[in-house]
Amino acid sequence: MEDYIIKIFRESCQVKEAFVNDNLNRIVAVVGAVTAALKAGNKILLFGNGGSAADAQHLAAEFVNRFVIERPPLPAIALTTDTSVITSIGNDYDFADIFSKQIRAIGQKGDIAWGMSTSGASVNVVKGLEAAKKIGMVTIGLTGRDGGDVARIADHALNVSSTSTPRIQEVHITVGHVICEMVDFKLFQRPDMK
Repeated sequence: MEDYIIKIFRESCQVKEAFVNDNLNRIVAVVGAVTAALKAGNKILLFGNGGSAADAQHLAAEFVNRFVIERPPLPAIALTTDTSVITSIGNDYDFADIFSKQIRAIGQKGDIAWGMSTSGASVNVVKGLEAAKKIGMVTIGLTGRDGGDVARIADHALNVSSTSTPRIQEVHITVGHVICEMVDFKLFQRPDMK
């Protein structure tokens, strides 16, 4: 068992290292886009399914409350938390519309639409990003495998080249934390960062 545990940790580290090597410039671009949107008074809308829904909530909380430093709250909303909205859309229309309808209701030009899909193929995430683009929102896609339609649609695609859902999710939350920390630095000039 010990060897298998070590293997899992090593695999996670290797996938993260490959991801940052493949996506460093894209991560910098995402940090710039999120920072610019927040400076302009816009908000971040995050969404995904299952573990990605939990990641959306987790990252929204990091922006709204605080991350590492004390700073003012930043506007972020997880579109995965309002069960009445989600179930009414799913019941009256289709589960594929649960994010796009919310984006059409509360998204505005210049806001960030941050969709997460480990497969890159989640229909409701794809439709959410498509709706966001029609409004003039900046779109970010966190994906896995070959990136799928989410990566092809998003203005900024960060793809984890792996077929392991747990490893993809581990990278997604890590890069989400990195983005939060870098946005804090860019907005509030942390003196301990160079």
